Amino acid sequence: MAEDSSSEVTAREQRNAGPGRLLAFTDGVFAIIITILVLELRVPDLGSGQSLREALGDIRPTFVAFVISFLLVGMYWTWHRSAFAQVRYIDRNAVWLNLLFLLPVAVIPFAASVLGEYPTESTALHIYGVVLIVATLFRVVLDWYLRRHPGLLWQAPSREARRLGTVLAAAPAVVYGVAVAIADWAPTLSLLLYFSMPLLYFGFVALLKTDPRTQVAAEDLS
Repeated sequence: MAEDSSSEVTAREQRNAGPGRLLAFTDGVFAIIITILVLELRVPDLGSGQSLREALGDIRPTFVAFVISFLLVGMYWTWHRSAFAQVRYIDRNAVWLNLLFLLPVAVIPFAASVLGEYPTESTALHIYGVVLIVATLFRVVLDWYLRRHPGLLWQAPSREARRLGTVLAAAPAVVYGVAVAIADWAPTLSLLLYFSMPLLYFGFVALLKTDPRTQVAAEDLS
């Protein structure tokens, strides 16, 4: 029996691999995404009779879109880092789900560029929100897949950790959905909701870690 169990482990190790290459690739993609976001920030040209203060005011929407997008990309990267710290092996499905998660995240710089150029246009806010919703949904699927396959993990998560992980993964989509819904008549509030999401997310995780009932389950959450 012991030999059979050992053979099964060896076969699984041969089929699957450690997450090192996937993490290196994903970190590289996130680094490129943040670099592209930064490249959208340019020193403004002074027009005829225009002061530097006025010129900087013209690029304020682009800077706001950069800050929001930087925080959101950082939120996704932090979650990914924490989630894959628990992963011992990856299989082909995990690789493809990770790629699908990166697909909408890689589109965030484009959505941010549109939002910076047209900050009060509801269409720009809709595009931004849809990209974030799709990224969140793929994050939920990837998170669900990893938690449903404990053989890929160092240690199977507890029921409480699975429940909190699902809630934290899916909750941002609700906020993004509200932001998209109100963009037509309250664009400033819609933009504020996008900005508040990382703050709410990390604040909620910090709160969970201070509660003795959820502290242990929240330790592995980003």
